[in-house]
Amino acid sequence: MATPSTKCREASSEGADGVVLVKKINPSGYFIDGAATHPSPRRGIRSTKRVPLANFHASLRGAPAMTPALEIARELPPPGSSLKQAEQYTRWLATHHHENFTVVTYLLPHHLRQHFYNVYAYCRWADDLADEIADRARSLELLEWWHRELQQCYAGTATHPVFIALRNTVDAFSIPIVPFSDLVTAFRQDQTVHRYPTWDSLLGYCRYSANPVGRLVLYLCGYSDGDRQTLSDFTCTALQLANFWQDVSRDLEKDRIYIPLDLLAAHDLSESDLFGRVFDIRYVQVMRVLLERTRELFLKGLPLSNSVDRNLQIDIELFSRCGLALLDAIESIGYNTLQQRPTLTTGTKLKLIGRTLGQHALTYGRR
Repeated sequence: MATPSTKCREASSEGADGVVLVKKINPSGYFIDGAATHPSPRRGIRSTKRVPLANFHASLRGAPAMTPALEIARELPPPGSSLKQAEQYTRWLATHHHENFTVVTYLLPHHLRQHFYNVYAYCRWADDLADEIADRARSLELLEWWHRELQQCYAGTATHPVFIALRNTVDAFSIPIVPFSDLVTAFRQDQTVHRYPTWDSLLGYCRYSANPVGRLVLYLCGYSDGDRQTLSDFTCTALQLANFWQDVSRDLEKDRIYIPLDLLAAHDLSESDLFGRVFDIRYVQVMRVLLERTRELFLKGLPLSNSVDRNLQIDIELFSRCGLALLDAIESIGYNTLQQRPTLTTGTKLKLIGRTLGQHALTYGRR
């Protein structure tokens, strides 16, 4: 880290959860010398971020005190920024991320891309407030603040850049508040519920954590009917579940188990077996059941792509194809997600795009 030549001023140091909030601030207003160090559970490391201090704290007006810096705030413009500035930020955030599935591909119609960025930014902020804060009580406070910001957005009084951008999208597509609010409900649940007794209880969680995302995509594509929403729900629930089976080991580090407890018991597996990373035929059998159920959901949702405009079909179908490929990747490592984390390589993603393009070209060539 760079050391300033001028004298730095000291600020608030360490919170109760061991998070260094501000250590030193140089005259330019940036954190330095490890000043924004905070837990980063997804990557299993503690990371140091370089964040514009004035912009970050201003963006948290009305939020609970002692809020740690987040990586996603690195390029955040000040409150009350112009729509142009706000949308530049959401575009930056959506194109500098680490996800299994691309937020926007070059195949998506150009006029929709910025709106996808805006919705993604909302979801990403909520996700990080839930997942990147070490203290769960503080995370709940921040999620409540984020929900208040959402309500202000719908009241037409947004000041946070994400909501300034989002308001433009909400107005353009007449999106109701419910799917956005449901996502916050799921993130709140993440702070208090870490086990699911049955498959149905897990599906109930996905109803709030995953399905709203698909419905938001449909709104952006001009669809709000129940039939398409049902197909979308199948796909989004399956995507969420595939991510759970991919991330079993990571979730254990956060004391979260998404494998239904009754399924574990049926195969004579215990929580202590999972935490001990005991991999044997019992775990293989559990994963086979889970992957089969998840694959069935993907297949139920596949007809969605044929029910939307031709310009959107490939992007919609790729969500399912990538999810199915992730299940194949889990199988390819012998189901051992206790000790490994399978991912989709760039080559695999390109093959899926090429295959999907080819299938659609043949379909339309026959018409």
